[in-house]
Amino acid sequence: MSKITFLGGGSFGSALAVLLAEKNNIVNIYDRDKNVVNEINIKRTNEKYMKNLIIPSGVTAFDNVEEAIEGTDYIVLSVPSHVIRNMCKLLKGKISKDIPIISIAKGIEEDSDKRLSTVIEEELDNPVVVLSGPSHAEEVSMKLPTTIVSTSKDMKYAADIQDLFMNSYFRIYTNDDIIGVEIGGAVKNIIALAAGVIDGLGYGDNTKAALLTRGMKEISRVGIALGGKAETFYGLTGMGDLIVTCTSMHSRNRRAGFLIGKGMSADDALKEIGMVVEGVKACRAFYQLKEKINISMPITDGLYKGLFEGKDPKVIIDELMMRDKKSETF
Repeated sequence: MSKITFLGGGSFGSALAVLLAEKNNIVNIYDRDKNVVNEINIKRTNEKYMKNLIIPSGVTAFDNVEEAIEGTDYIVLSVPSHVIRNMCKLLKGKISKDIPIISIAKGIEEDSDKRLSTVIEEELDNPVVVLSGPSHAEEVSMKLPTTIVSTSKDMKYAADIQDLFMNSYFRIYTNDDIIGVEIGGAVKNIIALAAGVIDGLGYGDNTKAALLTRGMKEISRVGIALGGKAETFYGLTGMGDLIVTCTSMHSRNRRAGFLIGKGMSADDALKEIGMVVEGVKACRAFYQLKEKINISMPITDGLYKGLFEGKDPKVIIDELMMRDKKSETF
């Protein structure tokens, strides 16, 4: 039995909290929203983030971070990417350095272009483990078979977290390529947004296949340039995550893109979704990053122009289709 604290009461964190509680662990959730905290503790639900989720008695919610982390063995950062640094600052001086910090967010830090594990390491001296892969919270909560990846600079911690979370419906593989795992998880959100746009526009299977395939090329190109291993991008945190986010309406990124494809403005689409859409932030971050490292990311370019410059999606697709001829392998 271990004690695990989730910082953030969102959908994936809540689903994992239930999983760990059902493995007879003690689980705390910190959330600044007192309504979320009270609902978890009194009604045993979290309707704001997860419909139809029943939260067992082994999970307790807090709106005070110091109470939530008291005596904990593990901390899970279950907040969006842009909140990671501030959440780590909140932990400074409050936890032992031997407590593993588990990151489940997918993205990079805007402006600094740093991977989230790097952000955590800059603020805390604790070991960092990243969990990533094709894992919609809704399906995890339904106990549908799911496989993800655990990675760390020190793989003994990745193996420890593999043991902590793994059960009959939640299988975890280890992968020692932390760079590739994080980059794959971040860039696929951009492609998923684009997938939603083409679905909203009414394009077909041919278009979706082209997007996923060339999107995979874009993910691997930037990932390898940043130090990731090519094989990682054809595994769970590359191709696997790309497939699930581009084809499922559980995906906030795809849903937001679908609304944009139907004619809704980006701002209105984000309001309609009502939760953080990581692909928007990732698109801005990687649009800036690709210029610094001088690589081609045409899908990211096009999506950026649609999201932030108001360009017509159909015009963007026409321009992508009519670019200069080239070999598929480049």
